[in-house]
Amino acid sequence: MTIEHVALWTTDLEQSRHFYTTYFGATASNRYHNPTRRFTSYFLRFVSGARLELMHRPELLVAPTTQNELRAGYAHLAFATGDQAAVDHLTERLRAAGYTVLGEPRTTGDGYYESIVADPDGNPVEITV
Repeated sequence: MTIEHVALWTTDLEQSRHFYTTYFGATASNRYHNPTRRFTSYFLRFVSGARLELMHRPELLVAPTTQNELRAGYAHLAFATGDQAAVDHLTERLRAAGYTVLGEPRTTGDGYYESIVADPDGNPVEITV
C-alpha cells in the first residue's frame, strides 16, 4: 500500500501552482476543468515521485485561523532539501518573495533541522534537511 497523492483545496489555483513549482521543484500537469462541477485542478509531481493535487472551486472560503489554533486534519507538508544550508537558503528566498515564515530555521527537540513557511493559502509547509 502506498499513498498515491495528497490533495489541497486552494483559493487561487494559479498562485498555488506557481508556489509549489517555483520554490519546491514540482512539475504541473495540464489544468483540469470540469465546468459542470465548477472544479479545476492541477496534479503536481515532485522529483521523488510524490504527487500533490491542487483543487479549486469558486465558492471555496478559507476560515480565519490563528497560528496556534489546533484542528483535526492536515497539519503540514514537509519537503527535504538535503542539508541545513539549503533549508536556510530556501527560507530566506521565500521570505524575500513575501511569503510568511511561521517558524525560523532551528533544530527541533527530536533532532530535525527545519523551518516552516505558509503557502499562499496559509497552509504550513515544513522545510527540512
